[in-house]
Amino acid sequence: MEFSGIVAKMAEEVKKNKKKIVLPETEDLRVLRAAAIVAKGDFADIVLIGNEDEIKAECEKENINMPYDKVQIIDNLTSSKKQEYDNMLYELRKHKGMTLEDAKKVNEDKVYFATMMVKAEDADGLVSGAIHSTANTLRPALQIIKAAEGVKNVSSFFLMETPKKDLGSNGVLIFSDCGLIEFPTKEQLIDITMESAQSYKMLTGYEPKVALLSYSTKGSAKNEAIDKLNDVLALLKEKEVDFDVDGEFQLDAALIPEVASLKAPNSKVAGHANVLIFPNLEAGNIGYKMAQRFGDALAIGPVTQGLRKPVNDLSRGSTVEDIVGTIIVTCMQAK
Repeated sequence: MEFSGIVAKMAEEVKKNKKKIVLPETEDLRVLRAAAIVAKGDFADIVLIGNEDEIKAECEKENINMPYDKVQIIDNLTSSKKQEYDNMLYELRKHKGMTLEDAKKVNEDKVYFATMMVKAEDADGLVSGAIHSTANTLRPALQIIKAAEGVKNVSSFFLMETPKKDLGSNGVLIFSDCGLIEFPTKEQLIDITMESAQSYKMLTGYEPKVALLSYSTKGSAKNEAIDKLNDVLALLKEKEVDFDVDGEFQLDAALIPEVASLKAPNSKVAGHANVLIFPNLEAGNIGYKMAQRFGDALAIGPVTQGLRKPVNDLSRGSTVEDIVGTIIVTCMQAK
């Protein structure tokens, strides 16, 4: 597979310090094909969860040239680590009423077992969601790995790259939150904004310029939703964050210098935004899909941010290329 743009840049970066990424959904051919591509390219050390004979038979049947010398296969039902993980899960969840027998049963689920691998530092990150719901992928992570220190709200973003290189920074942007928090409060919007700025700089190397999006620009309309964004902006400025943030902005004012010069001439962000914060999940999800489908933008995600260790949830409509991109992003987060 040939990489280009931001994915090529990240792919070269992760090869310098390879991470171990666990993939529990070995029933899915897209996951197996993505695993083979990543392993052959030496972008990550891949762990596949499942029965070794069944995985090898499926790869042979579907002509997937899996480099078994570079891939580890672990059967969660027979692994020598299962007892250790069962005991660990029991200790973590017994205050919630979980028994040791419950823990043994739970770890028969491959996603839970993979999450325990990350918790035990036997893997650096996890990618799932090709055949599981967001809840089935992220619930174990929230229960077991939990939010990073100082983070109250785990959120998500899409890493976007558009052919229009004059948008964002060389065509690269983050859209957030498009996958997790449905109706964010002021406090949640603050966390989303701060986490997204950090994610953007870490993944791209560019300085974040963050725009709080709305249907109005700098008071061109008045309502409670706009008052909320203005409160968020004021609270962020009180925190003296180390990135440029401004709003409320319409999308064109955030991205297009000519529009910004008319609507927000004194803003450091307007016309140059590379991190777009949407007011709610509905707007964010519609926004990224429109950019992807109408604007031919690459969309990698949803990528989870704010966890102690990276666990990322795929869209069930993911292509092999999407899964490869998400694995590479997960490696970047595990740095």
